[in-house]
Amino acid sequence: MSRYFNNQEVELLAPVGTFEIFKQVIHSGADAVYLGGKIFNMRMHRKGFNFTDEELAEAVKITHDLGKKIYITVNNLLSSEDLKQAKDYLTYLSELKPDAIIVQDMSIVYLVNELGLDLNIHASVMMNTHNLETIKALRELGVTRVVTSRDIDLETVKYFSRQTDMEFEYFVHGDMCVAHGSQCTYSGILFGKSGNRGLCMKPCRWGYKMNQGGNQYNTTFPLAVKDMYMYENIPELIEAGVVSFKIEGRMREADYLLGIINSYSDAINRYIEDPIFYDRQKDSKTLYENRKRDFSTAYAFGKPGLSNINERWEGTGKFYSTGKVFSKPVEESEMKDSRVQQIKSMLATEDIKTHRPTLSVKVNSYQAAMMAIEEGVEKIYLSGEVFQPQLPFSVKEIQSLSKNKGNSKLYLGLPTMMYEDDFSRYAHLLRTQNLGIDGIVVTNLGAIRYFADFGFEMIGDTALNIYNATAANFYGRFGLSLAGMSNESPVMNTKDLLQHSALPIEITVHGAPVVMYMSHDLYENTKIVEASQKADRKYRDKEVLLLIDDRGQEHPVYRDNKGNNHMVLAKELCYLPLLKELHHLGAASFKIEGCNYELETLRQIINTYQKAIANLELCDELVKELNYENLGFTLGAMQYN
Repeated sequence: MSRYFNNQEVELLAPVGTFEIFKQVIHSGADAVYLGGKIFNMRMHRKGFNFTDEELAEAVKITHDLGKKIYITVNNLLSSEDLKQAKDYLTYLSELKPDAIIVQDMSIVYLVNELGLDLNIHASVMMNTHNLETIKALRELGVTRVVTSRDIDLETVKYFSRQTDMEFEYFVHGDMCVAHGSQCTYSGILFGKSGNRGLCMKPCRWGYKMNQGGNQYNTTFPLAVKDMYMYENIPELIEAGVVSFKIEGRMREADYLLGIINSYSDAINRYIEDPIFYDRQKDSKTLYENRKRDFSTAYAFGKPGLSNINERWEGTGKFYSTGKVFSKPVEESEMKDSRVQQIKSMLATEDIKTHRPTLSVKVNSYQAAMMAIEEGVEKIYLSGEVFQPQLPFSVKEIQSLSKNKGNSKLYLGLPTMMYEDDFSRYAHLLRTQNLGIDGIVVTNLGAIRYFADFGFEMIGDTALNIYNATAANFYGRFGLSLAGMSNESPVMNTKDLLQHSALPIEITVHGAPVVMYMSHDLYENTKIVEASQKADRKYRDKEVLLLIDDRGQEHPVYRDNKGNNHMVLAKELCYLPLLKELHHLGAASFKIEGCNYELETLRQIINTYQKAIANLELCDELVKELNYENLGFTLGAMQYN
């Protein structure tokens, strides 16, 4: 079954969560379906959902007999344990001959190519593909279709489609996330249930008040975005070069899905038949009346701002039709000595690595960078996204730091999200200005590809979401000298990654890493919501915006120089008592996330970690030196096995 408009294929892609739902949806107006097996997919919550191997085989046969297409999701981050099953599972899928697999983790791309499997690869939205260079890199790796990042508008998709022969898939209806694809780690750190591994507990759907500048603002669910709704914009989707219209809903029931699928299918047919007198709103009232949340076109036509935030039946965070709540606010776990001792035992190894790890620090200002140089920090990362009120690093500041760096190495960080104009600006900066830097910190596959020939050392940021040794080695082949491990990695996964990665690994050991990265600007609320009262706060930075959950816990959100928002941990990550064990496993570098510290506090943290690295037997004792004002220390994802 295929539909065409002006020689361009138009595919309506429907979700199915169980074999019973599949048997109904496959006979609907959908041209293709996507579904997941019992392992390796992004919808792992509901018991009884997803397909057994036998059901996958039957679903492929039925789909192809009907002349339709079927795509199987292998779209979560794989743990070291998962990789033990991955080769056999991918080989099995290759024998089934689905039309494609949908992938997030680069280890899957690597294995498909290494094993020579006959599997067409589609890049999941969780690959966070948002620039042409990444698309080119994926094309070279054999990927044939991309689901673009959620913040990409249709004009940009149109540009991409005209510059490459890649197919583009776009979410047109259903549940959306406030954070950029794969750039939310809060559920994994808070609950040990990673949103990048199909187990998100949706802290974004909690209720929050706001506190900013000492004022409280009575917002309700400021992170809870509306459902995507592109029913009235089918012409614009086709014009942008979108070939696959993707409906979200692998945890939805058949009755709900069928109404949406058939409405979209009818609309596509009507537009193909008569594009001039096409009625955009034929079923819009019915879709609106049967919605779960309110509707939005999200980023399809530019930044939607606060209009994208839902307040209808929100904050429930429910397992769709089951009524079960995903999660309620919980406190970030406090670091406890009893758990530290357990982790040390779990990380113990007889194959002890003896090289000395280096210390790196990510800084937010010229003053912080100069202080780090004075203290002899080996690697200094100049943040590519500077938190306000600081301004981005200027050429003069970078050159001054380079002149004074002594034995320190200086690296220029790139933005987490790099768009086409970012490549132009950084290319000009790196080619024409004698910055004197030692390297760059890269945040996406496109940047690795683009800057590989510039002659700079490249270090991989944690935004790459490296969760296993196979993925680390994949990036090593592209020229990285060092790469940050995912901040979501629990104890045993971290141990295996360090033991088996050929690429040297850096671990974030201290600070408040970003746990939710979004273009959505929470600070805009303070302009339209009247402050209800003055309110105290415990968080040390008195100007940063705080989300206050229903238990009164404070969640800091920093705004960068482009207006992006960075929610960070409230408690501070602290792996200081674990440095010896991580060093013995082969960790090459320990990183301090220093962007939100006052200067003297950051100096104290740096000095403490320098003492620890110089004598790893002192780590437990040195924890007591970290007595500056904060909301406590946490082991983050390392508290989980």
